[in-house]
Amino acid sequence: MNLPGIRKVTFAQPLHWLRAGAQDLARAWPLSLFYGVIFALLGYGLVHGAWGKPHLAMALTSGFLFVAPLLATVFYFLSHRLEHHHKLPNLFVPLLSWRANPASLGLFALMLVFVLISWERISAILVGLFLGGSGIGGLSDLLTLNAVQQHTNFVLAYLAFGGVLALMMFSLSVVSLPMLLHRKVDFATALVTSFMATRLNFPVMLLWGALIAVLIAVGVATNFIAMAVIFPWLGHASWHAYRGLVERE
Repeated sequence: MNLPGIRKVTFAQPLHWLRAGAQDLARAWPLSLFYGVIFALLGYGLVHGAWGKPHLAMALTSGFLFVAPLLATVFYFLSHRLEHHHKLPNLFVPLLSWRANPASLGLFALMLVFVLISWERISAILVGLFLGGSGIGGLSDLLTLNAVQQHTNFVLAYLAFGGVLALMMFSLSVVSLPMLLHRKVDFATALVTSFMATRLNFPVMLLWGALIAVLIAVGVATNFIAMAVIFPWLGHASWHAYRGLVERE
């Protein structure tokens, strides 16, 4: 397996990536905000459609972090064009960005489907073990200070399982999807490169992951309204994270 070179980055880099992402968002705002609104509506519909089932609503809300890198391929595509000073494409052209590496991107999508199904089952088990017979009938019943205090064991267990899974998926996807879009590499090479980039820069990548999680949480907390801007911003920033972490060909 011939891996590309991986750079060692500093703690200042995540803020640089966010700033570069904001600049790309400003330059490509018609397309970026269009797709941002589409993905925000998708997230809103999925989460609120499952609102009466706590485990499913929580799995979909937290699972948004898992699928976000795949959805963000449209923003990687736009940032790539801006980087090379190409004019912005037509409205639906970014949706065809998967054609750059269809087999490997398809395998990544299948992996995400498997992870989401597994996480939904884990969530159901945790809800059944800790909240069975508690009288909680929907997610709104759980999102109160009193409920959190009464079900501390559930909250800790959910955060522990979710945190481990989120860290694993973050390490495998942080540069792999932009790399699959940008280079003719196979699925395994992209995953290993992403894992090695995370391992080499672990403290900085923890900061980057925390910033992403906080901004996504703000988007969800605003009933997905802010997500229309936050999601494309993070998508563009993630492209610059990839360019900063992986040496150029």
